[in-house]
Amino acid sequence: MDQRIRVLSAGICSLILALGIARFAYTPLLPLMQQQAGLGVAEAGWLAAINYAGYLSGALTASLISDLVLKDRLYRIGMILAVLSTAMMGMTTDFSLWALSRFVAGLSSAAALLLGSGLILNWLIRHHHRSELGLHFSGIGLGIAGAAAAVFLMEHVLNWREQWFALTFLGCLLVVPALSWLPPPDRSSVTRTGQKMEDAPPGTLYMRLFMLAYFCAGIGYVVSATFIVAIVDHMPGLSGEGTLVFFVIGITAAPSCIAWDLIARRIGKLNALILASALQIVGIMLPVLAGGLIAALAGALLFGGTVMGIVSLVLTMAGQYYPTRPAKMMGKMTLSYGAAQILGPAITGGLAARSGSYVSGLYLAAGFMLAGALTLLLLKAVEKREMHHARTE
Repeated sequence: MDQRIRVLSAGICSLILALGIARFAYTPLLPLMQQQAGLGVAEAGWLAAINYAGYLSGALTASLISDLVLKDRLYRIGMILAVLSTAMMGMTTDFSLWALSRFVAGLSSAAALLLGSGLILNWLIRHHHRSELGLHFSGIGLGIAGAAAAVFLMEHVLNWREQWFALTFLGCLLVVPALSWLPPPDRSSVTRTGQKMEDAPPGTLYMRLFMLAYFCAGIGYVVSATFIVAIVDHMPGLSGEGTLVFFVIGITAAPSCIAWDLIARRIGKLNALILASALQIVGIMLPVLAGGLIAALAGALLFGGTVMGIVSLVLTMAGQYYPTRPAKMMGKMTLSYGAAQILGPAITGGLAARSGSYVSGLYLAAGFMLAGALTLLLLKAVEKREMHHARTE
């Protein structure tokens, strides 16, 4: 197998393991755990929040670490923890142990998404391959869709505990390529052909605008991802169709990362981000403005086809500014995106309590996406100014 494909496959397996299984399999298994394991509604919410706290803790750690060898070690520990945290869910009905499992699973997902992605981008740059991570990030969509499909196939055969153990076995299969196919990092300051590797961080204004735009994208993502099933189910004539809409979002997310890499090659990454943001605004608003199942599914296609593409492009750009330590800026960007994912549902919940509907949340999400797109347009002007200053110095 071509070494580039092996390295990218290691990343895909790590994302399927750490995000699809360790982190997000909890979502489709939640109803079964409530029925069979006595998990209460409030406790279920706490476990989701604790999982996210683990993820943000991992993102903060990634933003503070510069040493590639330490990142590689933590990535590998994270993959083992992903398997162990999955097994732990089936071994107990003790809430405190479940909480520990969810926190550790959150840490492992940050190890795959940030540390693993940074190590892979460093390897690609060092070996003069295209510094694109679309194929790698397709593992997120594949993982989420795969975990949902696995639970759907197992739910009539295995109980909640047996399903966690079955997922653990699948994780044991994935951890082998995730660890063995990723080479140890090279800390030298030159590429394979002797070309010097140097960080070229953007200016302070550019960085602030970039983080603001990604914060806006985080609001756009989390409101729709969290509430779209409930919104669609409460629309006239669409009761029970929310799950189908959510499945369409998931199934379109995986190939979209690769597609946005190709688009970015033609029009540039910032232009691709602006286009993706515009399409996502349409996708968010279609179910509300047009109504009906066709509009809801079309909106899901546009939303699913852009949301992971935006994540992939932003994290790739962040890594390219720091080729010697890509995960550092990736971690900072993820903290911005993460802050939005905490605030978004809280604001939407408050709006829903006042209006009696989550639909107002979609207007909020679209509004933030529009603000993000305008920020990206401003970012283009700042980038042009910075390039002009660099040439004249």
